[in-house]
Amino acid sequence: MTKLFRFGGYLASTVLILFGLGATVLGTLGFMEVRDTIARENITATPDAAEIEGVNLEPGEEINTGGEAKEFAEIIRTHALEATGGRAFAEIPRYLTETGEETNDESAAATQDGRPVENPTRSIWNTATAFTTALNTAYLAEQIALFTIAMGVALVLVGVGFLVLTIAALRSPVFEREAPAS
Repeated sequence: MTKLFRFGGYLASTVLILFGLGATVLGTLGFMEVRDTIARENITATPDAAEIEGVNLEPGEEINTGGEAKEFAEIIRTHALEATGGRAFAEIPRYLTETGEETNDESAAATQDGRPVENPTRSIWNTATAFTTALNTAYLAEQIALFTIAMGVALVLVGVGFLVLTIAALRSPVFEREAPAS
């Protein structure tokens, strides 16, 4: 039974340590990939960045991290709201009438090539949503990478702890057997 406990303890410790090291390496690679991808886009904070509430970026500052990407997404949202008169996508009517007024009534909409004319103000939100989603995804990916690194370190520590306990337990008198008396 001692050999089984020894083998099981060493095997479990090794597996935990290896999984922990693997998770730490993968998390680190993911973290660096996110940062490299953001930096590759050459995004810089807009001239009004310091004036936007909740944004801690300086005008012209390069966006290199997930946190900065998330803040830049807030700048884009602010600009989209400014461009649409403070209205979000769902608040903007879908079509334009012949006189240029906004409407949700397809039958009242102006037509072009037999189709109702789309309200161009809504496309501002389509573009803003695409950009902010990408930026917020970068933030999320960076946070997941950090969590993966933390969990990898935790697995290594648990594996080392389990190894120490295995060694200590196998040296205890319970596992030492005397040779049978002859």
